[in-house]
Amino acid sequence: MASLVAGIDEVGRGCIAGPVIAAAVIFAPGQDTHGLADSKRLRPDRRLVLAGRICSESLAWAVGRAEVSEIDQLNILRATHLAMCRAVAALPVLPDWVRVDGNRYPPLDCPGEAIVGGDASVAEIAAASILAKVFRDREMEVLDRLCPGYALGVHKGYPTRLHIDRLASRGASFFHRRSFAPVRAVIDRSSAS
Repeated sequence: MASLVAGIDEVGRGCIAGPVIAAAVIFAPGQDTHGLADSKRLRPDRRLVLAGRICSESLAWAVGRAEVSEIDQLNILRATHLAMCRAVAALPVLPDWVRVDGNRYPPLDCPGEAIVGGDASVAEIAAASILAKVFRDREMEVLDRLCPGYALGVHKGYPTRLHIDRLASRGASFFHRRSFAPVRAVIDRSSAS
């Protein structure tokens, strides 16, 4: 019997707002994975098409997350690993082996490996990167509608010039990571006033 391999990737580590989202994907052995690529290399419309295909054609997929409060409490690496563990735990079948994009393997209960650049070389990881990106981008777009003024739908929580300017003029909101330097600086300035 062929082994089941899960790929895991995350989106949102470098953001100053919103959760970190991880996805885990398992393909059936021998399944066609043509067209998958690192989510950062794909246009948003192509990511959406591929995400639909991944959800409908993969053997299993799941998404895990770590909230802003967990990121601030644990640190971003531990919170990322927590999101990855939650994604694997949510899979309807357990993998025999896990491949994670990056240089550190999370504390999973199954064996595996960390692969630097895995989102560009391993189909399961590429698929996970696509799902994580689509899920997180959608969440940030919803948050943008609920809390207008920060342009979250544009920068998705990354520390762009636009985001930093809006953060400075509006102050930090509940979705900002207070343990991250740009957010902390805004909070410190407003406390000093």
